[in-house]
Amino acid sequence: MTPELPPPPVTSYQLPAAVPTPFWGYQDLLFFLSLCFPTLVVAALLVRGFTALAPLGKPIEGLLAQLIWYALVFSSLYALLRLRYDQPFWRSLGWTFPVAKSIASFLAGPLLAITVGLLGNALRTPEINLPFQQMLENRPTIVLFAIFVVVLGPLCEELAFRGFLMPLLMRSFGAAAGIIATGLLFGCLHAPEYGFHWQHVVLISTAGIVFGWVRYRTGSTAAAFLMHSTYNLTQFAAFLAQNRTL
Repeated sequence: MTPELPPPPVTSYQLPAAVPTPFWGYQDLLFFLSLCFPTLVVAALLVRGFTALAPLGKPIEGLLAQLIWYALVFSSLYALLRLRYDQPFWRSLGWTFPVAKSIASFLAGPLLAITVGLLGNALRTPEINLPFQQMLENRPTIVLFAIFVVVLGPLCEELAFRGFLMPLLMRSFGAAAGIIATGLLFGCLHAPEYGFHWQHVVLISTAGIVFGWVRYRTGSTAAAFLMHSTYNLTQFAAFLAQNRTL
C-alpha cells in the first residue's frame, strides 16, 4: 500500500481550502478605516519635515505624501491579515492572474473609458479645474504623476475596494448589492476631487461598478486592477492631448 503524501505547505501564493473568503469582518474594516486619517497626517508631517531640509516643490511633495500614506495604510492591512489571521496578503485579497480574463480586462479598460466619456457628454458633465493639474507643469512631474495614475492609484484602490471591502459586502448583502454599494462608495469618495458635482460621481461610480463586476466574474482583483489601469491611462492620455501638455 502506497503511503499518503503529506499536504503541500501553504505559501504566500495560496490559501488553504478550509479558509473561507472573506475571513475578515466589519471590525477589521473599521480598524482599516480608522487608520486612514492618522496615517495621512503622519505622511504629511514626514514630507513637511523632509522638505524643510530639501524643498521639492508642491507637486512632488504631494506625490511623496500620497506614496508614504499608501505605504503606511497597506502595511497596516498586511499586518492585520498576517498577524491576526496568519493568512497571505495578496492571495487573500484575490490577487490572481487568470491569463485570458486578465488580458480581456486589460483591453477592455480603454473601451470603458470611451463609454464613460460618452456618458459624461450625455449628462453634460461640467468641466472643472482638477487638483492634479498643478502636477503637469513639466515632463519629469508628468511621468511621476502618470505612474501614480496608471499603476499605484489603481493598485491601491482595487486592493482596498474590490479586494478588501467588496467581498465583505457581498457576503452580507449578496453579489449585486455588494458590487453596486462598493461602486457607489468608490464614486462618493472621489466627489471632493471633482467639486461634488453629481455627474462626476455618477461617472466614477459607474466605472467602479464595472471594476467590481470584473472582480466578481473573474475572481481576480488583479484583473480589475488591469482594467482600472488602462481606463486611467486612456483618460490621462486624452487629458494630456486635449491640453497639449506633451
